[in-house]
Amino acid sequence: MSTMFVILPLALALGITTADAATFDGNTCLGDCSGHQAGYDWAEQNDVDDESSCSTPSASFNQGCESYVEENAASVSNDEEDDEDDEEEDE
Repeated sequence: MSTMFVILPLALALGITTADAATFDGNTCLGDCSGHQAGYDWAEQNDVDDESSCSTPSASFNQGCESYVEENAASVSNDEEDDEDDEEEDE
């Protein structure tokens, strides 16, 4: 018990914590995820639909861009399925 009273203040003094790392769409961020967000925003503003367009020297920017492409591809795929369902109902 006395060991805990020694270790706990020491850990707090040294800044040892178990804080969760920030993530952006499943990717671990270094810092505040602003690079990921910038890549996502850029892809959205430029209607990027191919991950090959997400090729910059910044890994975090690229991951944000790729997240947008993957998310957008999923929504396009769902829209196409909905259109097919509508066509079947019309028949």
